[in-house]
Amino acid sequence: MSQSASDNTQPAGLRALADALADAVVVQHSLLVACAPVFGQITSAFVNTLTAGGRILLCGNGGSACDAQHVACELVGRFMRDRRPLPAMALNCDGAVMTSLSNDFGYEHVFERQVMALAQPRDVVVGISTSGNSSNVIRAVEAARTIGAVTVGFTGGSGGRIKDMVDICFRAPSEHTPRIQEAHLLVWHAVCDAVEAEICLRG
Repeated sequence: MSQSASDNTQPAGLRALADALADAVVVQHSLLVACAPVFGQITSAFVNTLTAGGRILLCGNGGSACDAQHVACELVGRFMRDRRPLPAMALNCDGAVMTSLSNDFGYEHVFERQVMALAQPRDVVVGISTSGNSSNVIRAVEAARTIGAVTVGFTGGSGGRIKDMVDICFRAPSEHTPRIQEAHLLVWHAVCDAVEAEICLRG
């Protein structure tokens, strides 16, 4: 039986899995080249901020909001090593703040107002947007730049508007949201590992 004939007999769900895995492999094979120029910059920015007493503030919508929470919990808790807790927070976690800001100012301001209230020049503010065009994430980055905080963007494809607005930008090498999100998570894990190792080395 030919490969194509065999593929046609697979259940639809299994074909979807096979297609997703094939796409993911292509993206992840390109990831090192795409990430290498900025990975060290992101890691250094985090380490320098954390050792200087600053914080990591992260924001995003939907799946990117989940990534923001994931990274914050890895830093506050631990990734692979026992060490001191590292100050990080996801700005999308407080339901009362999010709904009040949405109601009073509009959803595009929910992260901007929090950055204005919480960020200091020694902090890093991370905007996660698969398109690079989420208005509330862009406003957060703009507020962070005004304050003087280091800004980091996680996006995909062409990078959208955010790529030209941040100090450091990682662009996942894909135009498809699921592949971008998968690449983001893999890189985030590597960032957490590298940051943790350096923090432990410095004591």
